[in-house]
Amino acid sequence: MNLEIGSYEAKTKLAELLRGVQAGNRYTITLRGEPVADLVPAEGSKQADAAAAVDAMRQFMRAATRVPGADLKVLINEGRA
Repeated sequence: MNLEIGSYEAKTKLAELLRGVQAGNRYTITLRGEPVADLVPAEGSKQADAAAAVDAMRQFMRAATRVPGADLKVLINEGRA
């Protein structure tokens, strides 16, 4: 989500904005109504790594083929025994 916020408000609520960035929000900071900066997660952040891991797992799951004769519930129950 990309939200616009004025520079004065950004200054006074920086800690709150940083928590929002950690939660996945993006902010465009404006000065007199004109965009001047974007506040976005840092590259290499844990959140970016987590998003990349999720994408990789989804691609893996799409590419995986089913094993004939395998019953997932049976396999799960065997692991619990």
